[in-house]
Amino acid sequence: TFPLVAQVPMGTTIRINGSTSMVQVNEALKAGFMQQYPGTIVIANASGTEVGLRDLLDGKIDLAAVSRPLTPGEQQQGLVSVPIVTDEIALFVGKDNPFQGSLTQAQVRGIFQGTIQNWSEVGGPNIPIRVINRAPTSGTREFFQEVVLQDQSFGNSPNITTLTVDETTPIIRSIGTDAISYATYSQIANQSTVRYIPIDGFLPTDTNYPLQRVLYYVYREPASPSVQAFLGFVQSSQGENALKSN
Repeated sequence: TFPLVAQVPMGTTIRINGSTSMVQVNEALKAGFMQQYPGTIVIANASGTEVGLRDLLDGKIDLAAVSRPLTPGEQQQGLVSVPIVTDEIALFVGKDNPFQGSLTQAQVRGIFQGTIQNWSEVGGPNIPIRVINRAPTSGTREFFQEVVLQDQSFGNSPNITTLTVDETTPIIRSIGTDAISYATYSQIANQSTVRYIPIDGFLPTDTNYPLQRVLYYVYREPASPSVQAFLGFVQSSQGENALKSN
């Protein structure tokens, strides 16, 4: 735990890169930190968990925003994770998709492994399912593969498209009336063109929703004064208020 400091030197710049799931978290904490310490700069980008970790190890950034726990090998390289918020992974379709039901985790697994390829197989109309999978650099994809696919591989059937860049906006734009994909819940909760699907009878807003995880900031030891100051703010009541206002 880092303490909240009284002041941070003018011109201090903190660079963050990593998970697209933490875009809104980054922006909320960036705004709060820069208001708390006028004259400081926070630059936040979102290129995926793996890119963020690589940039951190290469010394290009100060903090990586990640959507999965660190591996033992990453910890051995001096990386330390700090839990920030709990996040839900939502399965979503276009708002005009004729499928109106819910899915079990087993059905979701079948869809993303290519063994279920038609909405009629899960109680919907006779329409092929188009699957949009996230890029390999995505920590959200890693979590999805571990929890939903039970560490098995994604399918490679013709109806499954895997993106090369980890961004949610292009998925939302191309979801149409036949596709399904997944994203952190906060990224689609207020989108008017998509809707999320209940999993095992639970919505992402329910306490017992099965697809939940923790999002982290990761730094490299020893933490620099600017990293200590930022994480001190994040862990303070001021940081909590910034997240609540997000």
